[in-house]
Amino acid sequence: MSEDQRVRRCAAVSLQPHERMSLDFTALLTGGEAVRIEHVWQATAAHLEQAIEIDAAMVDALGRISDSRWASRADVAARIGEDRMRALIDAGLVLTEGGESLADRHDQQLRDMQWHPLAAIAHRYSRWSAVDSVASQNDSRIHSTADLIGEFGPPPAHLHTRRDARDRTPLPRPSASGLDELMARRATCRNFDVDRELANGDLAALLHRTFGVQGSDELAPGAVALKKNHPSGGGLHPLEAYLIVQRVEDLEPGLYHYNVQAHALDRLRGLSVEAAHTLARTAVAGQDYFADAAVLLVVAARFARSFWKYRKHPKIYRAIVLESGHASQNLYLAATELGLGAFITAAINELEIERAFNLDPMQEGVLAVCGFGPRALHRTTVELDPQGAVWDEAGRLR
Repeated sequence: MSEDQRVRRCAAVSLQPHERMSLDFTALLTGGEAVRIEHVWQATAAHLEQAIEIDAAMVDALGRISDSRWASRADVAARIGEDRMRALIDAGLVLTEGGESLADRHDQQLRDMQWHPLAAIAHRYSRWSAVDSVASQNDSRIHSTADLIGEFGPPPAHLHTRRDARDRTPLPRPSASGLDELMARRATCRNFDVDRELANGDLAALLHRTFGVQGSDELAPGAVALKKNHPSGGGLHPLEAYLIVQRVEDLEPGLYHYNVQAHALDRLRGLSVEAAHTLARTAVAGQDYFADAAVLLVVAARFARSFWKYRKHPKIYRAIVLESGHASQNLYLAATELGLGAFITAAINELEIERAFNLDPMQEGVLAVCGFGPRALHRTTVELDPQGAVWDEAGRLR
């Protein structure tokens, strides 16, 4: 260890009291309290993949180290003790100047990208890996809405009226239009035709209408504003589209990136039909009805694009997540107009998707997975279609 080494606290960490429970078998056999509860602190840091348990003394020590200014390790160790200093460095909660560890690099990356600390923690720790949501539900005792009500009671009222309103002004119903007809047929698809390919032209149209550039304007040298078909915080449009292609006319199954500038697909890796479907099912956490779509589209965000303007801003992460919803609605409508089915889901295994597309979660993070393709001719999985615009009473595609 260099005597002039300098240290500082990590950029983004949340500390929470946590109860760890264990069984005391000796107490159980002697009639005592069998459940032992130990109170510990849990440190959740945005540059680390897992939360870390630390004791109260380490919490106190961590709070006495600056997160913005480098300080002499010897001086800090004199205040908090060498053992605690070494434990905090080993845990990745205290970083060393010029350090080359993974924790050092990831912490510096967060600082350079201007992440808001709480948003960075939320993004890092809301990601899934190896989750099969369908299997988990099947293993639970809750399989239907009736089961939910039995377990939790009735849901909050489906419609809301303010009791403190002073009066009411009736509004006229709009005249029916083509948009109304289109939106009536817009429904989340859970029944895709696994024997039909998506037409190449339909794929091109969907991508261009959902993520394509409709116009641009150079605001200053090197700063170009894009016009797309959905709003974006600051007009910065950080979203990227990555595709798991399963069945598309004249296109090899595999992984692709939609190159907006060229309006083209850049192939990242070819896959067999079986491998593509396995990845698709993993991506959507075991939701087989979604995994059957001809194309799964991963919505990712290049965070630096938005953080360039909104540095450590408490609202910009929320704006980026909202934007993914705007884009998905456009995808739904564009697919519906073409007679295709579409879906979006947040029940996804981000870590497996990141590995497949070689994405760094804090630089180009996965937000959701959409999918689209030809609908099946017969409905086998329940869909919400109360107007009967998609399926007839016998479950046949209209």
